[in-house]
Amino acid sequence: MAQPEENVLVVRRSLFDELGSFHGLNFQPKKYLSALLSRGNNFFLPRSQAENDPSHKQIIPYALIAHGDKVLHYVRGKKAGEQRLVAKGSIGIGGHLNDTDESLFAWDENAYRAGVEREVNEEITIGSSFDDQIVALLNDDTTEVGRVHLGIVHVFRLAEPKVAKREAMITNLSFLSGEELVSHRDTLETWSQLCVDSLDRLLA
Repeated sequence: MAQPEENVLVVRRSLFDELGSFHGLNFQPKKYLSALLSRGNNFFLPRSQAENDPSHKQIIPYALIAHGDKVLHYVRGKKAGEQRLVAKGSIGIGGHLNDTDESLFAWDENAYRAGVEREVNEEITIGSSFDDQIVALLNDDTTEVGRVHLGIVHVFRLAEPKVAKREAMITNLSFLSGEELVSHRDTLETWSQLCVDSLDRLLA
Protein backbone atom coordinates (compact mmCIF):
# COMPACT_ATOMS: atom_id res chain seq x y z
CA MET A 1 0.00 0.00 0.00
CA ALA A 2 1.31 3.47 -0.89
CA GLN A 3 2.56 5.66 1.94
CA PRO A 4 0.37 8.72 2.65
CA GLU A 5 1.93 11.89 1.26
CA GLU A 6 3.94 14.06 3.64
CA ASN A 7 2.48 17.48 4.41
CA VAL A 8 5.06 20.24 5.01
CA LEU A 9 4.84 23.58 6.83
CA VAL A 10 4.83 26.61 4.52
CA VAL A 11 4.22 30.35 4.46
CA ARG A 12 3.20 32.40 1.46
CA ARG A 13 6.10 33.96 -0.44
CA SER A 14 4.12 37.21 -0.41
CA LEU A 15 4.33 37.32 3.42
CA PHE A 16 8.11 36.90 3.26
CA ASP A 17 8.30 39.74 0.73
CA GLU A 18 6.11 41.96 2.93
CA LEU A 19 8.40 41.34 5.92
CA GLY A 20 11.45 42.10 3.77
CA SER A 21 12.95 39.47 1.49
CA PHE A 22 16.74 39.17 1.39
CA HIS A 23 19.53 36.98 0.03
CA GLY A 24 21.84 35.05 2.32
CA LEU A 25 21.67 35.43 6.10
CA ASN A 26 19.54 37.88 8.06
CA PHE A 27 20.60 38.36 11.67
CA GLN A 28 17.27 39.81 12.86
CA PRO A 29 15.23 36.60 13.14
CA LYS A 30 12.79 38.00 15.71
CA LYS A 31 11.58 40.53 13.13
CA TYR A 32 10.31 37.62 11.01
CA LEU A 33 9.49 34.81 13.42
CA SER A 34 6.60 36.48 15.21
CA ALA A 35 4.82 36.74 11.85
CA LEU A 36 5.98 33.45 10.32
CA LEU A 37 4.97 31.49 13.44
CA SER A 38 1.72 33.35 14.01
CA ARG A 39 -1.21 30.97 13.72
CA GLY A 40 -2.99 31.75 10.48
CA ASN A 41 0.18 32.78 8.62
CA ASN A 42 1.48 29.24 8.16
CA PHE A 43 -0.20 26.07 6.97
CA PHE A 44 0.53 22.70 5.39
CA LEU A 45 0.81 21.68 1.75
CA PRO A 46 1.58 18.27 0.22
CA ARG A 47 5.35 18.12 -0.21
CA SER A 48 5.15 17.22 -3.90
CA GLN A 49 3.23 20.45 -4.48
CA ALA A 50 5.38 22.64 -2.24
CA GLU A 51 8.67 21.51 -3.82
CA ASN A 52 7.61 22.97 -7.17
CA ASP A 53 5.68 26.04 -6.01
CA PRO A 54 7.81 29.20 -5.53
CA SER A 55 4.71 31.12 -4.37
CA HIS A 56 5.26 29.36 -1.02
CA LYS A 57 8.30 28.95 1.22
CA GLN A 58 8.80 25.76 3.22
CA ILE A 59 10.01 26.52 6.75
CA ILE A 60 13.21 24.55 7.43
CA PRO A 61 15.06 24.52 10.78
CA TYR A 62 18.80 24.43 10.05
CA ALA A 63 20.72 23.57 13.21
CA LEU A 64 24.47 24.06 13.48
CA ILE A 65 25.84 21.66 16.11
CA ALA A 66 28.80 23.39 17.76
CA HIS A 67 31.34 22.50 20.42
CA GLY A 68 33.81 25.26 21.22
CA ASP A 69 34.96 26.70 17.90
CA LYS A 70 34.16 23.54 15.91
CA VAL A 71 30.98 22.68 14.00
CA LEU A 72 29.56 19.30 13.04
CA HIS A 73 30.03 18.46 9.35
CA TYR A 74 28.60 15.54 7.39
CA VAL A 75 27.99 14.38 3.82
CA ARG A 76 24.47 13.60 2.56
CA GLY A 77 24.38 10.01 1.37
CA LYS A 78 22.22 8.41 -1.33
CA LYS A 79 19.32 7.90 1.09
CA ALA A 80 18.85 11.66 1.58
CA GLY A 81 15.24 12.81 1.23
CA GLU A 82 16.23 15.79 -0.91
CA GLN A 83 17.85 14.15 -3.95
CA ARG A 84 19.09 17.51 -5.25
CA LEU A 85 21.51 17.64 -2.28
CA VAL A 86 22.94 14.10 -2.42
CA ALA A 87 26.75 13.90 -2.03
CA LYS A 88 26.92 17.48 -0.78
CA GLY A 89 28.64 18.36 2.48
CA SER A 90 26.52 20.10 5.11
CA ILE A 91 26.79 21.73 8.52
CA GLY A 92 23.00 21.99 8.97
CA ILE A 93 20.89 19.37 10.73
CA GLY A 94 17.12 19.55 10.28
CA GLY A 95 14.45 19.17 7.69
CA HIS A 96 10.85 19.72 6.75
CA LEU A 97 8.33 20.34 9.50
CA ASN A 98 5.20 18.27 9.08
CA ASP A 99 1.86 17.71 10.74
CA THR A 100 2.90 14.77 12.94
CA ASP A 101 2.83 16.67 16.23
CA GLU A 102 0.32 19.46 15.85
CA SER A 103 -2.82 20.76 14.23
CA LEU A 104 -3.01 20.40 10.47
CA PHE A 105 -3.74 24.10 10.13
CA ALA A 106 -1.07 26.26 11.78
CA TRP A 107 1.89 26.33 14.12
CA ASP A 108 2.92 28.74 16.85
CA GLU A 109 6.41 29.00 18.34
CA ASN A 110 5.88 26.17 20.84
CA ALA A 111 4.82 23.81 18.07
CA TYR A 112 7.78 24.94 15.98
CA ARG A 113 10.25 24.23 18.81
CA ALA A 114 8.77 20.75 19.29
CA GLY A 115 9.10 20.15 15.55
CA VAL A 116 12.75 21.23 15.54
CA GLU A 117 13.56 18.87 18.40
CA ARG A 118 11.87 16.01 16.56
CA GLU A 119 13.70 16.74 13.30
CA VAL A 120 17.13 16.91 14.94
CA ASN A 121 16.48 13.77 16.97
CA GLU A 122 15.50 11.87 13.81
CA GLU A 123 18.89 12.54 12.25
CA ILE A 124 21.36 12.46 15.13
CA THR A 125 21.70 11.48 18.79
CA ILE A 126 23.15 14.20 21.03
CA GLY A 127 24.78 12.70 24.12
CA SER A 128 25.45 16.01 25.83
CA SER A 129 23.62 18.90 27.42
CA PHE A 130 23.25 21.84 25.04
CA ASP A 131 21.84 25.32 24.58
CA ASP A 132 19.67 26.05 21.53
CA GLN A 133 19.52 29.58 20.08
CA ILE A 134 17.93 30.92 16.91
CA VAL A 135 20.59 33.19 15.41
CA ALA A 136 19.52 34.01 11.83
CA LEU A 137 17.25 33.37 8.89
CA LEU A 138 18.60 32.01 5.62
CA ASN A 139 17.29 32.53 2.09
CA ASP A 140 18.75 31.74 -1.33
CA ASP A 141 16.55 32.25 -4.39
CA THR A 142 19.42 31.53 -6.80
CA THR A 143 18.89 27.74 -6.76
CA GLU A 144 15.95 25.48 -7.53
CA VAL A 145 16.00 24.12 -3.98
CA GLY A 146 16.45 27.52 -2.34
CA ARG A 147 13.52 29.19 -4.10
CA VAL A 148 11.01 27.03 -2.25
CA HIS A 149 12.67 26.97 1.20
CA LEU A 150 13.35 29.43 4.03
CA GLY A 151 15.85 28.42 6.70
CA ILE A 152 15.75 29.24 10.41
CA VAL A 153 19.34 28.91 11.62
CA HIS A 154 19.82 27.50 15.11
CA VAL A 155 23.08 27.00 16.96
CA PHE A 156 23.13 24.06 19.39
CA ARG A 157 26.09 24.66 21.72
CA LEU A 158 27.13 21.32 23.19
CA ALA A 159 28.92 20.93 26.52
CA GLU A 160 30.68 17.84 25.09
CA PRO A 161 31.28 16.75 21.46
CA LYS A 162 29.08 13.66 21.76
CA VAL A 163 27.04 13.11 18.61
CA ALA A 164 26.12 9.96 16.70
CA LYS A 165 24.13 9.56 13.49
CA ARG A 166 20.68 8.02 13.41
CA GLU A 167 19.83 8.31 9.70
CA ALA A 168 21.51 6.35 6.92
CA MET A 169 21.71 9.51 4.80
CA ILE A 170 24.31 10.99 7.17
CA THR A 171 27.91 9.94 6.44
CA ASN A 172 31.40 11.13 7.46
CA LEU A 173 30.23 12.80 10.67
CA SER A 174 32.96 14.94 12.30
CA PHE A 175 33.56 18.23 14.09
CA LEU A 176 35.61 20.65 11.97
CA SER A 177 37.19 24.03 12.69
CA GLY A 178 36.28 27.15 10.76
CA GLU A 179 39.48 26.87 8.75
CA GLU A 180 38.74 23.27 7.83
CA LEU A 181 35.20 24.20 6.77
CA VAL A 182 36.51 27.01 4.56
CA SER A 183 38.81 24.49 2.88
CA HIS A 184 35.74 22.27 2.22
CA ARG A 185 33.57 25.16 1.04
CA ASP A 186 33.32 24.11 -2.61
CA THR A 187 31.92 20.69 -1.62
CA LEU A 188 29.17 22.12 0.60
CA GLU A 189 25.50 22.66 -0.21
CA THR A 190 24.66 26.33 -0.83
CA TRP A 191 23.09 26.98 2.58
CA SER A 192 26.17 25.62 4.33
CA GLN A 193 28.42 27.77 2.15
CA LEU A 194 26.47 30.85 3.24
CA CYS A 195 26.78 29.82 6.88
CA VAL A 196 30.52 29.12 6.62
CA ASP A 197 31.02 32.58 5.06
CA SER A 198 29.54 34.14 8.24
CA LEU A 199 30.50 31.46 10.75
CA ASP A 200 32.21 33.81 13.23
CA ARG A 201 29.06 35.91 13.45
CA LEU A 202 26.76 32.89 13.77
CA LEU A 203 28.85 31.48 16.62
CA ALA A 204 29.41 34.85 18.36
